[in-house]
Amino acid sequence: MPTNIGIIGCGNIAPAYFNTLRHFSEVKLAACADMDVARAQARAKEFGVAKACSVDELLADPAIEIVINLTIPKAHVAVGLQIVAAGKHPYSEKPLGLDRAEGKKLLDAAKAKGVRVGSAPDTVLGPGTQTCRKLIDDGAIGTVVGGTAFMLCSGHESWHPDPAFYYQKGGGPMFDMGPYYLTSLITLLGPVKRVTGVTRTTHAERLITSAPKKGTKITVDVPTHVAGILEFASGAIVTLTTSFDVPSHTMPNIELWGTAGGLSVPDPNGFAGTVRLRKREEQDWKDVPLNNVQPHQERGMGVLDMAAAIREKRAHRASGELAYHVLDIMQALHESSASGQFVTLTSTCAKPEAMKAGAAQGAL
Repeated sequence: MPTNIGIIGCGNIAPAYFNTLRHFSEVKLAACADMDVARAQARAKEFGVAKACSVDELLADPAIEIVINLTIPKAHVAVGLQIVAAGKHPYSEKPLGLDRAEGKKLLDAAKAKGVRVGSAPDTVLGPGTQTCRKLIDDGAIGTVVGGTAFMLCSGHESWHPDPAFYYQKGGGPMFDMGPYYLTSLITLLGPVKRVTGVTRTTHAERLITSAPKKGTKITVDVPTHVAGILEFASGAIVTLTTSFDVPSHTMPNIELWGTAGGLSVPDPNGFAGTVRLRKREEQDWKDVPLNNVQPHQERGMGVLDMAAAIREKRAHRASGELAYHVLDIMQALHESSASGQFVTLTSTCAKPEAMKAGAAQGAL
């Protein structure tokens, strides 16, 4: 029998999940809910979901096992706790919470209730990051010594219909986009040991130029340019810069350097992309074919893996523990800037198991 899935939050990101999950017989989109029930009804009609309802109705449905939480960041833990209290497994959009205390509260509640926590991003389960994972595991670049990662853009107020939350607690370039980069790096290199960071807030206000709130000013409450150094437990040292203040650049997404070569990792905000490798003895960088490319590899793969892991009684890859470690890193980078000191992390996590080569998507 398929695992019944519910979705809470039918806003901007929701169609990506609807589009992916409706293609797989292993799961069934049983219901969707939103504070605005009319919006849930519109999504249900658009994607052929049988039931659109209130949040309370969805959580009361005994048939639903996993609930995808697509609310705004400041509501992630509050809604997640409701899901846990209903005896269901929450799968949250990133970040897991606004800070460590929130994230721990959710994980502790889930453990007490005997349910799992899953969290985006799941882009690392796609062929882009997984091809890089296999190259590293196979020794293609030797021992990873270091690397660099950049997420640089000019912000979201020019395109997002309601961008204010990107500049409130739980937003900013590190908490918004950092999870993609950190989750990719942890998938490739394992957990982080300690960090140091420097931050700045370039503009106290941002002007919305997108509809329907064009002309509205946003007060910026978070750093909008964050630069950090990550020391991994493996010994690798990676610099990471995230920014909402950069209109143009030519920097790579992620590049890793090993004792035997270099590896260019594709954009971790996507599932595929171009992988490039240069070995020590070679003169040029070469494109590497992607492994295990399957149809419909988009947001929702982490939910598919979570559903399969529950059935198979194994660890799921896009886990709450991994998301908490990412949250710990992000908060530590901000704290380091404030204190002027290195911050040793209080958390760790297992490096997620690599995806099975040649497996059908549903098997993961």
